[in-house]
Amino acid sequence: TYNVYEVCPGPNLNVVLGANGTGKSSIVCAICLGLAGKPSFLGRADKVGLYVKQGCMKGKVEIELFKSPENLTITREIYVVNNASEWFINGKPAILKTVEEQIAALNIQVDNLCQFLPQDKVGEFTRLSKTELLEATEKSVGPPEMYQFHCELKNFREKERELEVICGLFSEKCFHKVDTVKHENILQNLCREKNTSLEKMKQRVERYKQDVERYHEYKRHVDLIEMLERKRSWVEYENVREQHAEVKQSRNQVKKELTCLKEAQAPQTKKIQEAEENLKNLDMKTRDNIAELINISQKCKEKRDALEMKDKQIEEINQAFRMKKDEATNRQKKINQTQKIIEEWKNELDTMAVCENLQPQIDAINIELKKLQEERANIDNDVSDLKAEKNNQEREEKRIIDRLGQLNNITHMKEENLKVRFQDTHAALMWLRKNKDKFKKKTCEPMMLEINVKDSRHAKYIENHISSNDMRAFVFESQEDMETFLAEMRDHQKLRVNAVCAPTESCAKNLPSRPIEELRQYGFYSYLRELFDAPQPVMNYLCSQYRVHDVPVGTQKTRDMIERVLQETNLKSMYTAEERYNVKISNYTKQKLTSNLCLREAQFLTSSVDTDERGQLENQRQDINNTLKSLDAHLAALFERQKYLEHKDNKLRQEKKELIERGNRRRQLESKIAVKYDSLRQLEQDAIDLEKEFKLANVKIKEINKQKGELIAELAQLVRRTVLLSVVKATLALQMSPVTAEKNRLQSVYKEGSVQLRAVQQRFHELNNRKQLLYEKCVELLKQARQVCKLSPDQDFPEEFQVAFQTLPNTLEEIDALLNEERTRASCFTGLSAVVVEEYNKQTQEIQRLTEYLEEKKTELNNYKQNISQVKERWLNLLKVVIEQINGKFSKFFTSMQCVGEVDLHVENEEEYEKYGIRIRVKFHSSTELHELTPYHHSGGEKTVS
Repeated sequence: TYNVYEVCPGPNLNVVLGANGTGKSSIVCAICLGLAGKPSFLGRADKVGLYVKQGCMKGKVEIELFKSPENLTITREIYVVNNASEWFINGKPAILKTVEEQIAALNIQVDNLCQFLPQDKVGEFTRLSKTELLEATEKSVGPPEMYQFHCELKNFREKERELEVICGLFSEKCFHKVDTVKHENILQNLCREKNTSLEKMKQRVERYKQDVERYHEYKRHVDLIEMLERKRSWVEYENVREQHAEVKQSRNQVKKELTCLKEAQAPQTKKIQEAEENLKNLDMKTRDNIAELINISQKCKEKRDALEMKDKQIEEINQAFRMKKDEATNRQKKINQTQKIIEEWKNELDTMAVCENLQPQIDAINIELKKLQEERANIDNDVSDLKAEKNNQEREEKRIIDRLGQLNNITHMKEENLKVRFQDTHAALMWLRKNKDKFKKKTCEPMMLEINVKDSRHAKYIENHISSNDMRAFVFESQEDMETFLAEMRDHQKLRVNAVCAPTESCAKNLPSRPIEELRQYGFYSYLRELFDAPQPVMNYLCSQYRVHDVPVGTQKTRDMIERVLQETNLKSMYTAEERYNVKISNYTKQKLTSNLCLREAQFLTSSVDTDERGQLENQRQDINNTLKSLDAHLAALFERQKYLEHKDNKLRQEKKELIERGNRRRQLESKIAVKYDSLRQLEQDAIDLEKEFKLANVKIKEINKQKGELIAELAQLVRRTVLLSVVKATLALQMSPVTAEKNRLQSVYKEGSVQLRAVQQRFHELNNRKQLLYEKCVELLKQARQVCKLSPDQDFPEEFQVAFQTLPNTLEEIDALLNEERTRASCFTGLSAVVVEEYNKQTQEIQRLTEYLEEKKTELNNYKQNISQVKERWLNLLKVVIEQINGKFSKFFTSMQCVGEVDLHVENEEEYEKYGIRIRVKFHSSTELHELTPYHHSGGEKTVS
């Protein structure tokens, strides 16, 4: 209604009145938004850009506020795009935070319903509780410190409750305070629980006291046991050390006795050593004799082996002569065979006729072969070309199949979208595809599947133009087919589906009311019909029902000049980049009524299939299949021709080979005879002189026999030497016999005297071993004793241990008896541990700490009570003054309407400050009593007036 409007209120503006549509809300909205209020405070649109007048891109609010010494002017410029705002204070740019601080300094609260109440928020005001109403009143009309006092009282009271609960652990007096709160039972139970816990703690400490005394007595027994174990280890070490000293003394005495016995047997030992020395010399001579005998025997064996080798050499010479004799015999046989073969080939050569002239026949065959090769080469070229063409066609076919797969995948995506959104429609689609034979005329699937948008950006125009019911509707050319389909779906299968019948006359080719060229000046670039493809029945229905052939689509340019477009074009429906405009003529005033809607995003047609492209691809695929069949037939014919030519080529080459062989036979025989003559001459040249070879063999045998004679003479000399050495060996054996007998006699006499010596040696070894074992045991026991006493290897024995050991028994038997007695006494103290003493000390400290803590909290509680009393007095004085003023005016207003109303401070419990509230009580009829204003007891008008 207004482009610019200025309002100048008086100093006490309370209410804005006016008839419907005169702009009350415009004034209220301008006050709220101009004073940094949020759109949600108004209860209308949630975006600030929607408060700008339709058709405008920017709105402006300027508010001048009284402020001393200079008024404050706040300006806000609102932009539709991105819902952005710019702020100015006294004409200078500012940020939102600065504006909010200036407004807060003037105590302006557009979010407080007690200070600023838009018409759409009246219902929300009536739903405020008494507590909320009190806080809103404090903020709006009370002094700044009033609401602060109220908040401090609530915080103080919360802390006071905590302190009262803490103090209630020891004092039942706090229960009288706790009784005053709403949750008194909970606090009382908590106090009693904590008090009981403390009492149990004291009883536990008293009980622990007896256990601690018993533990100390048990510890004395344990300490005595530990000291006894220490002394026992030292007593055990001393006992073993004494044994070691005794054994060492005995061993030394036996050692002296052993030395005396060895000195007494020394002469006899010397004679035995002399006899052993003689035997040793004779033994060495015997060994040298035996070694020489072995050496000579080895040489004799070598001479015999050499004689055998000479015999083998003579045999090898005779064998070589025999082999040469056999070789001469074989060579003569080969000469005879070669002469016979030469004679046979000469006879064949003599009988062979003169060779006829075969060259003309061979030339004719060569010409024929050349023609065949040329034809085969041409066929190979044709096959290569056809294969290349076939590969190209197959690659193109694969590309087409892949593209069709992509298009079919888009169709599948649309079907999945249909299945997710409209399950009944998808079930009906599956049934229709299986039962198309039941219908007389053409049937079309749901429009969202049949419509293919040429550009996905245009999908939103089509979806905003066609209703969602029609988007999922089936299209039939026959009314009878449609009724049959609906009866099956709705009556028998209980599916909720839509179906429409296309008009009988063709509407798809209808022309628009004016060519699109005339509308391009306004930013229009196409009609809806040209933005998508669809089967003929679907297009007929959309042109008839939605006039898609006469609805233009424009751009942002159209939106910018929409006023001019509406005035000049007389279009009834059109689209801009983001909006749809509809123009109707009022039946009463005959004026144009224009409405516009923001376009919703496309949901069904975002994935579209280009039917023209799919048809072209199908035709191309069929052409390629036909071409491939023709190529395969042509290739089969060429392969058959290649097979025939190859067979003919092989046949001609065989004929040529036979003719060439016939011409070459005579030359081959002549060549073979010449080769055989060469072989015969070589055999005759290689003949062996057997007489010469026989004489040469006899010379070699005589030389070997001479060498054999020399070897026999050397062997005889070695045999004589062997006999002499055998005589010496026998002599040495005779000399050794008396010496051995004398040695045995001396050893027998010595053995009788050494029995006593061995007995003494055995005793010495036993004592020495025992001494070593006792020494090792002493070292181990000393180490154990130091470990038991927790002493380091180089640490001296402590004096306190020496003093303590003097009061304890000195023998192992007495120590073990006392140990058993103490262990028995200690075992009687069951169920005790150091944890008892630790827990006793811990509980004692906890009781002391808690007592000090409670004394501190009691002092803190008294301070909080004093603070509460002071703040409460100041707060209530201010609050009562404000409520009395409100109540006086409220009662006055109601009296002027012949009604009764009052406002008072509602208090359930004086110490529950968060539950203080303002209560409104009214009486609209003289026959009723004053009642608290509630949504349940009063009518909507009574609530609004109150």
